[in-house]
Amino acid sequence: MTKKPTIDFITLGCSKNLVDSEKLMGLFESHGYQVTHDSEDPHGEIAVINTCGFIEDAKQESIDTILEFAQAKTEGRLQKLYVMGCLSERYLADLEQEIPEVDGWYGKFNYKELLSDLEVRGEKQEVRDYHRHLTTPRHYAYIKISEGCDRHCAYCAIPLITGRHQSRPMEEILDEVRYLVSQGTKEFQVIAQELTYYGIDIDGKQHIAELIERMAAIEGVEWIRLHYAYPAHFPWDLLRVMRENKNICNYLDIALQHISDHMLERMQRHVTKEQTYELINKIREEVPGIHLRTTLMVGFPGETDEDYQELLDFTRWARFERMGAFAYSEEDGTYSATHYQDDVPTDVKQARLDRLMRIQQHISAEIEGEKVGQVMKVIIDRTEGDWYVGRTEFCSPEVDPEVLIPIDEPLTIGAFYDVKITDAEEFDLYATTRYE
Repeated sequence: MTKKPTIDFITLGCSKNLVDSEKLMGLFESHGYQVTHDSEDPHGEIAVINTCGFIEDAKQESIDTILEFAQAKTEGRLQKLYVMGCLSERYLADLEQEIPEVDGWYGKFNYKELLSDLEVRGEKQEVRDYHRHLTTPRHYAYIKISEGCDRHCAYCAIPLITGRHQSRPMEEILDEVRYLVSQGTKEFQVIAQELTYYGIDIDGKQHIAELIERMAAIEGVEWIRLHYAYPAHFPWDLLRVMRENKNICNYLDIALQHISDHMLERMQRHVTKEQTYELINKIREEVPGIHLRTTLMVGFPGETDEDYQELLDFTRWARFERMGAFAYSEEDGTYSATHYQDDVPTDVKQARLDRLMRIQQHISAEIEGEKVGQVMKVIIDRTEGDWYVGRTEFCSPEVDPEVLIPIDEPLTIGAFYDVKITDAEEFDLYATTRYE
């Protein structure tokens, strides 16, 4: 039997892309291929690059990576090069012409065809969609519940890339969670371009609360964390589900972008300043102790000093436990690119971004400092130098503060522990398991 080649997978962009890579890797493994992911020294005969096409910096990173591997192929260090994901979904014709070294281009939805294209005899084998090669530590995984988005915010290219919202069947999602639990996964990051829309394309109703409640009822699911909610038409029953189920983390990622009515209208967010304030008050009232993560934007076309001041005042009022921000970047084909002039100077955008983040850094430091002396449940992700590195329920992997515990306290990766917070920095907590 001929030995099948090793395939190196490189994933760029968001966790939703990572799930696609994991599913394709699992598919290849089930057909006898060896796979690696984001290797520091790729050495397989075949490379598959999963690209991002969301914003300019991400697009450039994807192009640079493709060119790097194309050079490796030219020099004989790589036999075949394939590209998939958002960038090739959006710019296929241009890329095919500009980078002929690539042996095959696949988009966001047809990437599984790569397997049949590589199989000489096209041997078929039924593989369930939830069979994945996890690239994360075994104890946590990302669960993508839908693809696409129907919101059409003025600045956003996602609908241009992924198309309309498509909810995955609920039973399929729950089967995937059960399968991952059987493989040792305890923590689930529920992700989507817009998770509160889940189910509307099926029967016109929001089913996110039902999905999360059923997921929480699966034995072995210890933490569920929710990402990428939308503020307009928020499903209030989801808050009840969060409050009543201890294994649903008191954490919600809800991108708000701005607070000025002027900006929200131009951004086509379909929510008002008053509604946003009411939303935050209700979330905090219904789920005491919740940590909110949000994303804000500065420098959108037409943003005035007054708009920006409202955003600063809002940030000080809301005291988000987690907040990221970015300066507006014009994206081809979006409503704002075709209807607005990118009229806020680059230096003004950067100054506004810097000031906003300084305010948030001060808020974050205060909030983390208030945790000193508290006993909190953490999951241990890894070791790093002299420390075990863990997270509380309020911390999502990769993006949120971590908890550092001295390595002389013998702990197990992937296990939960109650620890006492002994010190806090802006982006890290320090803790010990040795307390009375």
